[in-house]
Amino acid sequence: MGLLDNVKAKLGPAKGKVSDLAQRHEDKIQHGLDKAAQVVDKRTKGKYSDRIQSGTGRAKGAMDRLAHKGDSARDAGGTTPPPGTSGTTPPPGTSGTTPPPDAPPPAS
Repeated sequence: MGLLDNVKAKLGPAKGKVSDLAQRHEDKIQHGLDKAAQVVDKRTKGKYSDRIQSGTGRAKGAMDRLAHKGDSARDAGGTTPPPGTSGTTPPPGTSGTTPPPDAPPPAS
């Protein structure tokens, strides 16, 4: 058993507790991330605003996934995506299928 397996085994029980805390305090965590982003942006005088916004968005997304990990698409009234799919919808204006190799590229 490798080091990573040992760490995963030790942190397994804590994952549920962290998920529960994230779910209960989601609004406070989101507010804290926003406030931290504002402080960092102010101290860097806006030089890294785009990177700060990107990082904040990713942190919020990760926190949201952690907080709602126990929820499934079925719980939300949707359907569970088929195995092997990401469960995401294609961007608007696309059919979600790839054109045959001999087809001309789509006009934009």
